[in-house]
Amino acid sequence: MKTEYPIRLQSYLAKSGFGSRRSCEKLIEEGRVTVNLKKVETPGFKVNSDDVVMVDSLLAEIVERFYYYALHKPVGYVSTNWDPKETRYARDLLTVEAKELLFSIGRLDKDSSGLLLFTNDGQSANQIMHPSFGVEKEYVVQTKEILNRSDLEQAIKGLKLERGRPYRIDRFALKGKRVVNITLIEGKNREIRKIFAHLGYTITKLVRLRIGSIELGDLKVGHYRSVSRGEIKTLLEERGERRS
Repeated sequence: MKTEYPIRLQSYLAKSGFGSRRSCEKLIEEGRVTVNLKKVETPGFKVNSDDVVMVDSLLAEIVERFYYYALHKPVGYVSTNWDPKETRYARDLLTVEAKELLFSIGRLDKDSSGLLLFTNDGQSANQIMHPSFGVEKEYVVQTKEILNRSDLEQAIKGLKLERGRPYRIDRFALKGKRVVNITLIEGKNREIRKIFAHLGYTITKLVRLRIGSIELGDLKVGHYRSVSRGEIKTLLEERGERRS
């Protein structure tokens, strides 16, 4: 897709592989971005094709080709591309072209496994992640204690665990006394773990099975596959149909 100029700075950075638009906005607000050697702290600032954009000391250049990958993230790996306290990064399991441009679409915490999508397409990543777009994320949760249906119904109504909007699940399907499939729309940081801890349950296993129409399927732990642009398009179109 050919980029049209002028373009908003956060979109330029996202297309250059520096993360989703929201994470790129944070880079700008932190004062880490310069345009033509001048610091810019306004995300809406527009740049042209001949502007020199840098993040810290790295040159930002738009990549016109988009890549999409689905990884079965193992437990013990982090989704972020950099954390001084960590040594095992999920992205390092991808042995692909332009790996340094890729970032994960949303989070999957270190203690969880399952489907994690990677891309350098900031616009699509933002649509998949942002709660206003209503993309479903499905998980299977295994607990130490026997599950009580009334607790899960309470979680659908919403739990006020901290300041801000309530934590809630969209729906659930019990698969056993200690196993349940959970579907989320918003997906706050460690939302399922916080909900279950509040309800008095100990999670022994948490696996993400699906993001929209893209499923983990029989992808082995630590393995990955390419995701086509058509699959991403279908995911976003199905999301639009659900909301109409």
